[in-house]
Amino acid sequence: MPFKGDMGWGRKMSYTRYSAAPRARGHPRGARAAKPSPGRSLLRMLTVTATVVALIVVVVTRVQHDRPGSGLPLSDAAVIREQAADKHLDPALIAGVIYAETKFDPRTSPAGALGLMQILPATAHYIAHLSGGFRFTTSDLATPKINVAYGSWYLRYLLDHYEGDEMEAIAAYNGGLANVDAWVGKVREEGRKLTTADIPFPETRAYVRRVLRAQSEYRAVYGRQLGLT
Repeated sequence: MPFKGDMGWGRKMSYTRYSAAPRARGHPRGARAAKPSPGRSLLRMLTVTATVVALIVVVVTRVQHDRPGSGLPLSDAAVIREQAADKHLDPALIAGVIYAETKFDPRTSPAGALGLMQILPATAHYIAHLSGGFRFTTSDLATPKINVAYGSWYLRYLLDHYEGDEMEAIAAYNGGLANVDAWVGKVREEGRKLTTADIPFPETRAYVRRVLRAQSEYRAVYGRQLGLT
């Protein structure tokens, strides 16, 4: 479309006695088409490649962070080893619970649970009372050593309660001891053991599977760091 003020320009040209030779489209009269500089082309290609690689790295990093076995996070391994030895627990189980709870990124849950192993203040004070931690304060749960110690104590308590059944103990860590007791009692009346398929809470069912999967992955990936090899 011609710009405003150019209307009729082509009609006036028809009255001239000669017309100029047509110009190559896209180039000023008399100018040669500029050839792309090899250096500029290479720089452009490298820039595009670097951008694509950076995007791939970001995507892969996010996927690995969320998928056990690839970008599996681990911190405070010495604390986990110490508490596992003290409470007679599988260190990979502790790591698996931490992964399922916070992925080793401690925060406060909407329910008020705190720290790596997401312990409720009321539960922590109960554990402190039973374990002799009379100087315990809620703010202590921000300390990884104390948080993992209390979470491990509770895991040991649940394992003892369920006679060493890890699946039932993990379910109780998430879904509550009273609920799991009811589920276990129901299936025992039918003469069988509780399975993940029997857990009526979708969140707890997914939680148990996530912990057990992560436990296996932590054994395989971090066996040396967790003192398993």
